[in-house]
Amino acid sequence: MSEQTLDGALTDYLAVRRSLGFKLTRDGLLLRQFVAFCEQTGANRITSEVALAWVTSPAKASPSWLNMRLSMVRGFACWLQASHPSTEVPPRGWLPPVRRTTPYLYSEADIVALMAAAQRARWPLSAATYETLVGLLAVTGLRIGEAIRLDRADVSLVDGLLTIRESKFGKTRQVPIHPSTVENLRSYLRRRSTLSPAPSEPALFVHPAGNRINYEAVQGMFRSLVQRIGLTPRSERCRPTIHGLRHTFAVNTLVGWYRDGVDVQARLPVLSTWLGHADPKWTYWYLSATPELLTLAAQRLEDSLGRLP
Repeated sequence: MSEQTLDGALTDYLAVRRSLGFKLTRDGLLLRQFVAFCEQTGANRITSEVALAWVTSPAKASPSWLNMRLSMVRGFACWLQASHPSTEVPPRGWLPPVRRTTPYLYSEADIVALMAAAQRARWPLSAATYETLVGLLAVTGLRIGEAIRLDRADVSLVDGLLTIRESKFGKTRQVPIHPSTVENLRSYLRRRSTLSPAPSEPALFVHPAGNRINYEAVQGMFRSLVQRIGLTPRSERCRPTIHGLRHTFAVNTLVGWYRDGVDVQARLPVLSTWLGHADPKWTYWYLSATPELLTLAAQRLEDSLGRLP
């Protein structure tokens, strides 16, 4: 396969995946680098040797980053092999398995403290924005990127609904919110209107300058809030992150269902849809997230077995 054909094959591959709803912004950039690497090494087809050389080329890269690079190359190679049998699919066993980070689960007191710390931000609009953002993430389980992308038009205070547009895999969903959350959002919008009467963007959450908040600013602010209230890592793999608010929401929902005696297995697809997971299997992971959940699930299983003849 010539370099032009390999490059063209990648263009076709990305077009097919994107037509299915995958954005592939990062994947596209990295796979272009991979194809360029193949060109530099004189390879006119994908081989395991070339793939391994590219995957492991970054110095001091984390195991998760290397596994992600390998997964992307494997996906492209599997697709290409159907039309070009000489394509080699690099095996998974090259790299050690990546252990998932242990979710940092926040207590109700932690979340209250984070919101209180946000109130003490230097700029009044930043204080209102981050206090409301932390609270919204805690009670809805939204991804931080989904919250950042919210526009004012995506918030229906009358119906109590958030419209999450073009999230992972290009999907759009609606998330109902509690009347207390509606009132807090209404209060934030009034405060924001006073502090920034004519924002330059339609965004819901804005900086003091009126522009939409961005991921880097949110991460920096959240690290600052964590330090202010004295939260520390529970282990090397369990650190307080903003994504932990999403984990906390999911785990608390499951714990509540178990305690209420509902059929958790039947409800899991509902939680999966709420969280915007492409497949319920990603929601099942939360069942093993905490000892309390494991204990409740085990007790449920024991009770079911005890009722068997």
